[in-house]
Amino acid sequence: MPKPLYKVTFLNAGKVYELYARHVASGALWGFTEVGELVFDVNEGLVVDPTEERLRDEFGNTRLLHLPMHSIVRIEEVEKKSQSAIRDAATGERVVTPFPMPGKPR
Repeated sequence: MPKPLYKVTFLNAGKVYELYARHVASGALWGFTEVGELVFDVNEGLVVDPTEERLRDEFGNTRLLHLPMHSIVRIEEVEKKSQSAIRDAATGERVVTPFPMPGKPR
């Protein structure tokens, strides 16, 4: 039987993050929830999701994430992974990091 997959939605710095993980448990640190074995898309092709890349850059080397209980919005056990997201907490709109453009020639 495969390990369950969880969609973890939490608040961080005025944004709502949606991450996928294989491990969620009550933490040894009082008031914290442990989230581990984070799952990211592995895209070998040319199409790259900038949100997924940003999340991988921020949390890719994280072994275990300790989230304060009051920052967690929802934890869902899901059948399959969909697109991860970072949303603005006030408006709910997706936060898209613009593609870096070269500077103007001098």
